[in-house]
Amino acid sequence: MASMSITLTAIFFLVSTFSPLSASAPASFVLYNKCPHPVWPGIQPSAGKPILARGGFKLASNRAYTLQLPALWSGRFWGRHGCTFDASGRGRCATGDCGGSLYCNGIGGTPPATLAEFTLGNEQDFYDVSLVDGYNLPISITPFKGSGKCSYAGCVSDLNTMCPVGLQVRSRDNKRVVACKSACSAFNSPKYCCTGSYGSPQACKPTVYSKIFKTACPKAYSYAYDDPTSIATCTKANYLLTFCPHRH
Repeated sequence: MASMSITLTAIFFLVSTFSPLSASAPASFVLYNKCPHPVWPGIQPSAGKPILARGGFKLASNRAYTLQLPALWSGRFWGRHGCTFDASGRGRCATGDCGGSLYCNGIGGTPPATLAEFTLGNEQDFYDVSLVDGYNLPISITPFKGSGKCSYAGCVSDLNTMCPVGLQVRSRDNKRVVACKSACSAFNSPKYCCTGSYGSPQACKPTVYSKIFKTACPKAYSYAYDDPTSIATCTKANYLLTFCPHRH
């Protein structure tokens, strides 16, 4: 389905009217850009899963795009911004770039980028918003017409305004922070990356940096083993992914 102008009433209709009839039915998935600027969503499937919408497209402000997620699909979504592409789809993005192409075609985004992760199951879907690869845009996930806990997930705070100096990614003119790195990306240390001797939940604990992320976004993954408060579940639901959800 192509991008289209959208209202809150239309969004509710899109995600709530159609309900999966069985665990094997596709889920309706709406991406909504509430930011004041365009966002170029990126989509990366897990290994062996199909690429959706060529892996990326442009989504203008106050527009929505609807996908059908195949049964048992898993993968991640993120938002790119500050992008410029030529007629052939070659170019670059200020954040979240996927190999200099409009169509990511299975390539992941360059960190830092806020991630929305999904695993659709026969009995239960798992989803989360992750800051493990850093942050660039606020994102929320809202399930509709599902059963179970079906809780909201997201990071709606603007972490760019509170990003520690050592984690900041600044605009080319150096006037503003456009993204916030994870401590792992910034310092490449086992302590922050949960690798080596820190490669277990018992050894890898929250750090001063992950605590900043968690305080700002308590419903999002702040570091690799931040599972208990970050994974949401739902059954037979449709989903709304919103960029800049708190913008009015």
